[in-house]
Amino acid sequence: MLAPWLQQQRQALLAQRGHAWLLQGPSGMGQFELGMAMVRAWLCEQPTEQGACGHCTSCHSVDVHAHADLCVLMPEADMLARGWPLSEKAQADIDDKKRKPSKEIRVDAMRDAVEFTQRTSARGRGKAVLVYPAEQMNAITANALLKTLEEPPGDVRFVLATQAAHQLLPTIRSRCLAHTMLWPAEAQMLQWLQQQGLQADDARAWLRAAGGRPLDAWAMAQVGKGLDVFQRLPKAVASGDVAIFSDMSQSDIVQWLQKLCHDLMCVAQGAAPRYFAVQDLPKPPSAMVLARWAKSLAQEARTAEHPFNAGLMTEALVAQARTVLHSKT
Repeated sequence: MLAPWLQQQRQALLAQRGHAWLLQGPSGMGQFELGMAMVRAWLCEQPTEQGACGHCTSCHSVDVHAHADLCVLMPEADMLARGWPLSEKAQADIDDKKRKPSKEIRVDAMRDAVEFTQRTSARGRGKAVLVYPAEQMNAITANALLKTLEEPPGDVRFVLATQAAHQLLPTIRSRCLAHTMLWPAEAQMLQWLQQQGLQADDARAWLRAAGGRPLDAWAMAQVGKGLDVFQRLPKAVASGDVAIFSDMSQSDIVQWLQKLCHDLMCVAQGAAPRYFAVQDLPKPPSAMVLARWAKSLAQEARTAEHPFNAGLMTEALVAQARTVLHSKT
């Protein structure tokens, strides 16, 4: 069921007219879920003011990822993770080990989507294209969409959902009606997390660990790492404990170290930490040392997905963090 703050936004957006929407905001605010709710309502055979009916043939087809008038464009890795089918050629290439699933939205997929928009609607309710995360279109892929986005053939509507609107081409942004995701009240987020099955204290801790982003908090709670791991993480890093990061991806490790660096910078300046509880943090080093570490982590984030030796990279990151946290200058 759609979260309450997304239901409110869905109703407001469906009441407006437009053929292309850009849903923008930080991760964990529900851009993909809101985008799906919009296309479901557009394609529904018995829509209401609140959105899709949820029980017609069209709604069922969307649920099973087989609607003839819906095109979902995501990186292949995300498509597979979410259970959406790839094109026959893309699936065959991956099955035959010719290449790995792409982490970008490929231009071939975009060209297929453009061709999809030019076909007649199968169910007579128009067609819809959902692009997520839109910032994963490279310049070639984005340019392949431009003309169709400006002058869509027939009754075609677009939703582009992004966590980094600034990375999109200005020509893409200018062709869409922008909607900035609303940040729900903390009480509403905590209530929703508890409805998903989290205890009140755990919901509060996970929400803090996610920087106040509810869907990120729920996703983190589902990955299998216990909450105690993240509560122990700052002091484990200070002691050089590499095992604390076992089974984490390199990008996740860098992100957690960036969160730790951020909170230590806050504490060093007399402000409250955002991600960790203050009692879980080690004593911060000087602001200059933390600034250098923040810059280094930003550089590491750019290459975190590259196929380096993961074990060696983790050891290097933890060794660097330990040196920083024990620095006297």
